[in-house]
Amino acid sequence: MIRDATPRDAAACAALYAPYVTDTVISFETEPPTADTMAHRITGAHAWLVLEDEGRVAGFAYAHPFATRAAYQWSCETSIYLERGRRRTGAGRALYETLFERLREQGFHRAFAGMTLPNEASAGLHRALGFAPAGVYRRVGWKHGQWRDVAWVQRDLQATDGCASPSPRLP
Repeated sequence: MIRDATPRDAAACAALYAPYVTDTVISFETEPPTADTMAHRITGAHAWLVLEDEGRVAGFAYAHPFATRAAYQWSCETSIYLERGRRRTGAGRALYETLFERLREQGFHRAFAGMTLPNEASAGLHRALGFAPAGVYRRVGWKHGQWRDVAWVQRDLQATDGCASPSPRLP
């Protein structure tokens, strides 16, 4: 089941995310966020969804501002994290597709995602969901004793040609 996250999900989201912080270069955080920090992120996101399996959080996807300047208000940055063993099960696709629908309803036109290279699992998911390459930031982050590149991809959520759109309808 996919549903909106609430601050009550913060501890579960933090626990699921912690190994990405401590054991991988997928996240550029160096210390796992606390449940309180995660609760603040949940309430501050454009949208935050959780995948619930038998009463526990098995994944989450969210969107937050792409950049702070007013002209960027129709774009957002997305992220997705799944518990280990959930890759290639359809869970990522389901979470992201539900997130994209929510973002379209809010008036967003473009979604961006960044991924530390190499990360073929994330690159494959984003390709399969229609994200296109937008560029690579070279040696932009230092983690686990090495400089890391970040690839950026983007996906249209809705057309912008000939559009004079109002501001997104944020929650």
